Amino acid sequence: MSKLYIVATPIGNLSDITIRAIEILKQVDLILCEDTRVSKKLLDHYEIDTKTISYHQHSETSKINLVLEKIKSGLDLALITDAGTPGISDPGNKLIAEIVKNCSPGCDIIPIPGPSAVISALSVSGLSTDKFLFLGFIPHKKGRETLFQRIENSLETVVFYESTHRIIKTLDSLSRVLDRNRQIVICRELTKKFETIYRGNILEVLDIVKKDIIKGEFVVIISGQNSKKLQGEWRSQRGWPGLKK
Repeated sequence: MSKLYIVATPIGNLSDITIRAIEILKQVDLILCEDTRVSKKLLDHYEIDTKTISYHQHSETSKINLVLEKIKSGLDLALITDAGTPGISDPGNKLIAEIVKNCSPGCDIIPIPGPSAVISALSVSGLSTDKFLFLGFIPHKKGRETLFQRIENSLETVVFYESTHRIIKTLDSLSRVLDRNRQIVICRELTKKFETIYRGNILEVLDIVKKDIIKGEFVVIISGQNSKKLQGEWRSQRGWPGLKK
């Protein structure tokens, strides 16, 4: 029976990879990469010389069929993304669905857990994580305002990804919707040299971000409407730094 390993890789710091992940990447017959050029840095670092092919959101049906054929032929494959856990806001989930549909029960799909930007950010947020709503990447246009309203009405903590080019625009739009007492945490470049964490209400964080160097990838976390007690505690701690570098 073939195996497809879903292997989490570092989101920045190359040391953030498990021993098991390295072992799996060395022993499989083929590694599916979001971008083989990006993955090469990690694979070379750990002296992994397994053959690679690309699989990404623009891959054609022929590429999916090629992967299905290799699995049906008995090969063991690993799927990795440029950073983090494949399938989470990532085109890997489409491939996994196709394999479940076309190769089951002839292929075991096995998770090799590790780094995830959303979980890493939540772990240091200080906001409630018993329940949270993950929205992936905010849409550029269609449904954007509706989604902002959903964030405003959410009782649970909300977390989403945003890019360098749209972070200011998104925060500015949210500042017109969110109650000023809602707390927000933004994590930039997690695990990398210029890792930065911003904390405060929407207006405070927007002001800080506008003055800082806006580069890299962002995880945005917003407290839910159920977090009134936490909001009051944060507001009373006027000596807190609001920014961690």
